[in-house]
Amino acid sequence: VQLQASGGGLVQAGGSLRLSCAVSARTFSGLVMGWFRQAPGKEREFVASISRSGIRTSYADSVKGRFTSSRDNAKNTVYLQMNSLKPDDTAVYYCAADPSFALKTQVAEYYYWGQGTQVTVSS
Repeated sequence: VQLQASGGGLVQAGGSLRLSCAVSARTFSGLVMGWFRQAPGKEREFVASISRSGIRTSYADSVKGRFTSSRDNAKNTVYLQMNSLKPDDTAVYYCAADPSFALKTQVAEYYYWGQGTQVTVSS
């Protein structure tokens, strides 16, 4: 299983970005997907998780109401729509996958990881 995140960039506070994570896997629909981020000098933290069907989601309190995760199982892709961005959202964003049923919120719970994509929000 390989994951390729894209869509990061530089945006002003209040702006929006959509991250994508393309997954090469024979059974993408069997993977719970997650988004994490890591700012300089900080630990990697949970952002969002989405169930295999896409029906259930979970978000960190810091992004609730601003970020939305979705997936297209026909395209083997998961998305993170980020609105009302703040400078505190600046980080490298990672997508992760795990062949499980339940939503996952911990770094250690995900087996597969992609490379990160940089998101920078200017004030």
